[in-house]
Amino acid sequence: MDITEVPTNQGSKSKKKKSKKSMKANTKVKNVEVEEERSAAVEKMTESAAAFPPTFSVSEIKNKQRRHFMFMKLKQEKRKQKLQLKKKRRKEREALGDKAPPKEVPKTIENQRVFDETTVDPEDEEVAFDEGTDEFSAYFNGLTNPKVLITTSDRPRGRTMRFCEQLASVIPNAHVYYRRGLALKRIIPQCVARNFTYLIVVNEDRQVPNGLVLCHLPDGPTAHFKVSSVRLRKEMKRRGKDPTEHYPEVILNNFTTRLGHSIGRLFAALFPQNPQFVGRQVATFHNQRDFIFFRFHRYIFKNEKKVGIQELGPRFTLKLRSLQKGTFDSKYGEYEWVLKRHEMDACRRKFQL
Repeated sequence: MDITEVPTNQGSKSKKKKSKKSMKANTKVKNVEVEEERSAAVEKMTESAAAFPPTFSVSEIKNKQRRHFMFMKLKQEKRKQKLQLKKKRRKEREALGDKAPPKEVPKTIENQRVFDETTVDPEDEEVAFDEGTDEFSAYFNGLTNPKVLITTSDRPRGRTMRFCEQLASVIPNAHVYYRRGLALKRIIPQCVARNFTYLIVVNEDRQVPNGLVLCHLPDGPTAHFKVSSVRLRKEMKRRGKDPTEHYPEVILNNFTTRLGHSIGRLFAALFPQNPQFVGRQVATFHNQRDFIFFRFHRYIFKNEKKVGIQELGPRFTLKLRSLQKGTFDSKYGEYEWVLKRHEMDACRRKFQL
């Protein structure tokens, strides 16, 4: 008998190749199925978004990924609606021309401000009488000229001293003195004896100015401010040359309440009443949401119609902490106003100044 040998290895190899091909085909089918499931899930989510009741809130969705997806989708829809409204209004304005209705005023915290009963009317007789008899009446009647002493807390660092020197270059007739560990109660009588009308104390924390005490002499009042966002002249870009010795003009913006009116008069009495327009320098105290922004500029006439401004520095922001009657007295002083953050800052649309 003839016996023929059958190769067993070739059959096993062919079986392995077939199994590998079937594995690859199965994985492709699975990937396609997963993608189909994902697309179906997305379609379901969009359908469910359209089917949501009007009172539905996205925060009610418990799944984090779905909640984020729905939030982004709602945001995109609102943006599309806003753009469509803008385009529609623009076309209406172009069609109507001069007969187009006036533009809507956008809602801001400033124009939605809660009315304050202490808002000052410039024609009020009571306000005029108070201004004629308050501590600043001698200055506004031209009987006194401002003379300012600027000092610091004990052992000030270089940045605070530079800030005081630049502040003295802004305020005319201002003198900077080193503190030398003296208490303010001992400094104030010496200032009164030397005919100073103001005492400014700059406090610091971690080598950065963070507080300012402004004391009007000899009868007060005394205001305490928090200082933030201090920028010295070297830290400012595109600044002009150093200020000259000319008396600057003073601009006071948005001091509307009785408290704000007294703070505005406190700042105004720092500068002489006869500004020298030759210097073209302006000191601005701008009150916005109870933050007082200080800027110092020089304006330049480019031609008969255009005017440019250069910021000279320094710049800083003040926040009123307290207003005290009389000169500085931390123990027995009578306070006219004290900031209570949790009570006064509860409503964002109510301002004190």
